[in-house]
Amino acid sequence: MKLAFVVQRYGAAIAGGSEGHCRQLAERLAPRHDITVLTTCARDYVTWANVYGAGRSLENGVRIVRYPVDHPRRLKAFADLSDEVFDGGAPRERQEEWFRENGPFTPALLDHLRWHGSDYDLVVFWAYRYFPSYFGVPLVAPRAVLVPTAEEDPAITLDVLRDYFQTPVGYLFLTPEEEALVTSRAGRPLHPSAVVGIGLDSIDGPASRRVLDRLDVPPAYVLYLGRVDRNKGCDTLLEYFQAFAAHNDVALVLAGPATMQIPSRPQIRALGFVSDEVRAALLDHAQVVVVPSPYESLSIVLLEGWNHGVPALVNGRCTALAGQVARANGGLPYRSPAEFEEALGYLLSHAREREMLGRQGLAYVEREYRWPTVLARVESLLEDVTSRQL
Repeated sequence: MKLAFVVQRYGAAIAGGSEGHCRQLAERLAPRHDITVLTTCARDYVTWANVYGAGRSLENGVRIVRYPVDHPRRLKAFADLSDEVFDGGAPRERQEEWFRENGPFTPALLDHLRWHGSDYDLVVFWAYRYFPSYFGVPLVAPRAVLVPTAEEDPAITLDVLRDYFQTPVGYLFLTPEEEALVTSRAGRPLHPSAVVGIGLDSIDGPASRRVLDRLDVPPAYVLYLGRVDRNKGCDTLLEYFQAFAAHNDVALVLAGPATMQIPSRPQIRALGFVSDEVRAALLDHAQVVVVPSPYESLSIVLLEGWNHGVPALVNGRCTALAGQVARANGGLPYRSPAEFEEALGYLLSHAREREMLGRQGLAYVEREYRWPTVLARVESLLEDVTSRQL
């Protein structure tokens, strides 16, 4: 098949979940399909400033075409518009303006779809909330497949999404919870569709602790991986953990770029962006992986932790996280400071049960998230969509 993948940012240096999902699928499907990734020159999801050069390139066997962002995100205008439309009652034109202001504003990418979209058998779009996907899907509706990466955040409540979610001819979902959420917003069953998740490779063997010793990582620690950001629940994580650490001897290690102030405390170790080697060692030697985000369609970090046999502590107010943990029986949820303290205390003080939860999480990954399984689901859905077009 000749496929176009449309995503807001693309590249190995980009840490976003939807962007990583797109890149990994593109690289693994490229040997079997003619794939072109249509993306922007942006690297930073906050400003959308152009960093990469415009035009064609080849990365890991994948053809990439980058389009410049016409202007950076207007942060004040976007914040004001968000307040307006999320309060409810905003007319359609103001809601659609929100998708323009959210960006990345790349009219040239839409022009390509408008004039050349029919050159592709299918056009697969990642992340409904961004300008290229929201305005791109209707331009190639008869061949559009959507990977919504939808979360239970305010954007999902916008009225314009009912028609939008009914527009594609196929859907790839990350979890059953995401499928239920998008289906409810569309107001009707969405077919053909598949819950595909994301693939992971098996771990070759345990990583050495030496790299962690060089970084002064303490022996006993709870691990948070990803952007240290309020939108990811890190403000409550830090608040809850400091209360817990006041009477427990354990550290919290944060591995990822920070967009918020991190308290200077002996039991909090912020490493910033880490290499793949350090990431693997952190996962291998963590006692617990914590995922505090209130908004997720699927947590890749949660799966990575289970891939290393590490149990999870997750924000139970996030339906997708609670569902993942329940299906895997690979950790515990929390919904309040008291539940956080009780669940973390239990995991740290019950080594046998902690290890059992980690093993059950690994078994779940083996069943559901190895690449051959995931790719087979994706291929089946793409074939189903194209067969209906004949």
